[in-house]
Amino acid sequence: MTTLHPPDRPVDDGNGGKLVERDSGDEPGPMVRTADVLKGSKIVASDGEDVGSVFDIVLDLHHGRIAYAVASSGGTGEMLCAIPWSAMKYDIGDKSFHLDVTAAHVKGTPGFDDEHWPVMTQSRWGMSLHQYYNRTPYWVAG
Repeated sequence: MTTLHPPDRPVDDGNGGKLVERDSGDEPGPMVRTADVLKGSKIVASDGEDVGSVFDIVLDLHHGRIAYAVASSGGTGEMLCAIPWSAMKYDIGDKSFHLDVTAAHVKGTPGFDDEHWPVMTQSRWGMSLHQYYNRTPYWVAG
């Protein structure tokens, strides 16, 4: 098997997870993380309020894209909500996701519990969620 140059190497993220990092720091490249590293990451609204953490990550296997982050507000009887992946920006410095909407906006997202997830394959559901976050749905974006 041929290896790529420069080789990527797993690096401990300090929280028991693994990051994939390039050996050369001066070359641009993808920011690659395993889903397990991202689960539990804090989600911060535009007003600075912590609105929860990443409970799960939803993949669209047909389009080969990350579709949504499922956010958890934590606590007993926690509520979950889906956030379009395109609405989230990862800050490698503080290992958290940042949104360009307020905490009140996130709290207005239709929620669900771990036993009653929405049917995320329904285009109407996805369109509505993307519109709520003022995002073009990834499956129609160029």
